[in-house]
Amino acid sequence: MGRTGRRSSAPRLDDETTAIRGSMFQTPRPVESADARRLPGLDGLRALAIVLVLAYHLFPGLAPGGFLGVDVFLVVSGYLITTLLLEEHGRSGGIALRRFWVRRARRLLPALVLVVTVSAGLAALIGGDVLVGIGWQLVGALTFSYNWFSIATGADYLTQTSPELLRHLWSLAVEEQFYLLWPLVLLALLAIPRSSIRIALVSALAISSAAAMALLTGDPALDTAAASAAYFSTLTHGFGLAAGAALALLRARRSRVTAGPARARMLTDVGGVLAGLGLVGLSLVLTIDGAATYRGGLVVAVVLTLAVIASADRPESRLTTLLDAPLPRWVGERSYGLYLWHWPVIVLLGAQLPALDRANLGDTWLLGVIALTGSVLLAAASYRLVESPFRRAPHAAQPLTLRALAAVGALALLAAASTAVAQAPPRSEAAELIAAGRLAVEESQRRTDRPAPRDEEPAATVGSTLPSGDEITAIGDSVMLAAAPQLQERFPGIAIDAVVSRQMRQAPQIVRSLVESDRLRGTVVLGLGTNGPIDPETLHEVRALLGPERTLVLVSAQAPRGWTEGVNADLVDFARTYRLVELSDWRAAISPRLSLLAPDQIHPGPTGGQVYTETLVAALQRIADLPPLVDYDENPGLHRPR
Repeated sequence: MGRTGRRSSAPRLDDETTAIRGSMFQTPRPVESADARRLPGLDGLRALAIVLVLAYHLFPGLAPGGFLGVDVFLVVSGYLITTLLLEEHGRSGGIALRRFWVRRARRLLPALVLVVTVSAGLAALIGGDVLVGIGWQLVGALTFSYNWFSIATGADYLTQTSPELLRHLWSLAVEEQFYLLWPLVLLALLAIPRSSIRIALVSALAISSAAAMALLTGDPALDTAAASAAYFSTLTHGFGLAAGAALALLRARRSRVTAGPARARMLTDVGGVLAGLGLVGLSLVLTIDGAATYRGGLVVAVVLTLAVIASADRPESRLTTLLDAPLPRWVGERSYGLYLWHWPVIVLLGAQLPALDRANLGDTWLLGVIALTGSVLLAAASYRLVESPFRRAPHAAQPLTLRALAAVGALALLAAASTAVAQAPPRSEAAELIAAGRLAVEESQRRTDRPAPRDEEPAATVGSTLPSGDEITAIGDSVMLAAAPQLQERFPGIAIDAVVSRQMRQAPQIVRSLVESDRLRGTVVLGLGTNGPIDPETLHEVRALLGPERTLVLVSAQAPRGWTEGVNADLVDFARTYRLVELSDWRAAISPRLSLLAPDQIHPGPTGGQVYTETLVAALQRIADLPPLVDYDENPGLHRPR
């Protein structure tokens, strides 16, 4: 509350840092007024950011690029923190580093400890895949180094066989590292006399970070490890923070921002609104595995966020009125809690409801609605009962109840963490199935690895007899790997070429290589489509490479991913186009029996592998039962069908 008794609608100066007069480390004097400096519109911008993130995580397909909401948060943080630190330095000639860091800890740690404790405790009760890697996740979360732990352990942000319970805390780690280092860097920058040089240096830092992400990503669809590392790293994903800081330095250079002519104000407002709409539009076209995301897409999101901030943070801005409306303000004030809670809620719900078909759009959205409702309720309670009391209490004289709560929270965290770590399996069920399948394939390749004779044409498989394993080449992804033991049991000698995270776009190159080395057999099984959308032209290219003498079986995709419905539709259409192309409808066969899959609802266990194999057998039988083609030129007595 300020002196007027009105509730502030924007981030308050005493919530973020403390204004001081005197040397850097002297005890600060109280701020004259909590409303001494308002940063308008930022709560509304935070609201937009969290809505995009929630849409991306909770409602697959609604906003494929909603992950850019994290970059909006980063820009806001860079701008807000730098603005407040500059104001403090302008008043006192220094920055109270210890007080700044303590206030950041009081702002972030209580809610974080609560979320981590509850999440770890519930995960320990559920057990299984949600506990995989929980030890390093807890260490990374509580030391604000989650992103670096993710890189060190090879965590894959793009392809998840089992989603990590605390994976979303990578971005909080990036922000906390900024809070730790940026005040020191800013003090060094402020020693430079010319403000233009300071702005240029910070802008160059932002550009360098964005360029590093573009250069180090490679092709995200083919090299998910490199893309994940670039996405997680503070060095390559810190350009939003640096850009926000550069804007704050630029705004501080103008000692007084005037309202300007009415026409200019209107144009600026329109520009800010268009920039906000641009963020929404961008969230509809970007994808996490698209090269454009890492090579300019996120940079565009940062630039649009800067435009919204610049438009809102000025006198008489109509955009600010929109962003500071009651609903956006309410959501923005609780955006931190919403971000913390939503991901563990959706992961734990998915683990608790394994029979819910997450590849079905209706079931997925139902799960999202439940998770959203729970996240809002938890975030609201956390904001009122945990975040606000700890943030508002004077540091030197915190009430006894808060100290008691902190002690209880620490003990609860220790108990939950210890229990969770003790029960954690070494790897997920899906990873175990994939590893077993890979071992089976490697052992088979060592026993039987013979090329087809160069001077013989592959035998056609049309007829009443199914092809033997020696006549089948199977090309697939991790789903085929998991089913490999059952495929080998039914088709001894089958050649399986399956790799984790493989996509359909790689199929022509693989087929071409097998053709050139005379290793491609008469029947080809193609089990791709789990890891991304497909281009029908790729299928036509594969068919051309196979030639008319080979048969092709396409395996439909089962995965709780937004693209699987389109993938399966393309496979059905293509199978209808060619006589010697058949569909093995794995999706239809397994969807009523999801309990036969790993918790990720993608990879089959032993019984699921039998279903996978039986479905393939049925497809091969349909090809074998095709009537032979009749050569009417050699049988002139037969009448051609009209």
